[in-house]
Amino acid sequence: MAILEVNNLAKSFGNTKVLKDISFSLEKGNVLSVLGSSGSGKTTLLRCLNFLETADHGTIRVRDELLFDADDARTTREREIRRKRLHFGLVFQSFNLFPQYTALQNVMLPCQLLAKEEENYKVRKKQMFAEIAANAHDLLKTMGLAEREGYYPHQLSGGQQQRVAIARALAMKPDILCFDEPTSALDPELTGEVLRVIRDLKGGDRTMIIVTHEMAFARNISDRIIFMHDGYIEETGTPEQVFDHPRSERAKAFFSKSLEEI
Repeated sequence: MAILEVNNLAKSFGNTKVLKDISFSLEKGNVLSVLGSSGSGKTTLLRCLNFLETADHGTIRVRDELLFDADDARTTREREIRRKRLHFGLVFQSFNLFPQYTALQNVMLPCQLLAKEEENYKVRKKQMFAEIAANAHDLLKTMGLAEREGYYPHQLSGGQQQRVAIARALAMKPDILCFDEPTSALDPELTGEVLRVIRDLKGGDRTMIIVTHEMAFARNISDRIIFMHDGYIEETGTPEQVFDHPRSERAKAFFSKSLEEI
C-alpha cells in the first residue's frame, strides 16, 4: 500500500505554470529520486509536499489520510497545515540552521516547539526536555557528530552542518524524509560524507524523496525515479528503466548528457 499518493497537483506563480498535473505514488520504505534540469519544477514539488507552498489544484494523501485538497478549504487552514507538515521532514540545500544555537539545540528546537503545544507540557516539561535532549544526542551520534554537539554552525564544516540538518529532520520522526539538493551547497570533497549518511538511512521503513543532480547516487540508492521537464513528469520508473531505457526524447537527451559527466 502506498504511503504517499499525489494526484493532479498543479502550481502557478502569477502567469507561470510551474507544476502541471503531477501524479505519483510512493511505497513505504522506498526511495524516490526526482531528477531534471533547473527550472523543471523539482523544488516546487517538494515545497508543495511540505506545505511551504500551497498547490492551486490537486490532492495529497499520506497513509490514506487526505492531507490536502485544493478544493476543500478545511485542508488549507494554517493550523491544519502546521499539523500536516509533521508527516514530512525537509532537509534544505542551504542547511537553514539557526546560527545562535548549538548543533544539539538546533536538533532539539522543533521538538521543543511541538512539545509546548501539548496540554500537559507544564507538568511534564522537565521530563520532555530530557527525552528530547537524549533523542537529539543519539541522532547526532548516528551522524558522527557526538563530539560536535556543543559547536555552533559557524564552527562546523558545510558537510557537518548538513548532517546536523538531517538529524533535525529525523528528530520529528516524519513519515517521509525529503531532501532538496542536499549537496549543492557543498564542496566536492564534502559531498561524499553527506551522500554516505543518506545512503546509510536507506533500509527498514525509511521512506525518502530526494531532489538531486547526483546521477550516480540517484541510480544506486533509488527504488523509483521521476524525471521532470517543464513542470511535467516526463518519465518515471525504476532506475534501470529511466537511465538505460528512457522513452521520451527529452529524457534520452538529459540522461545521455548527464551520464557522460559521471
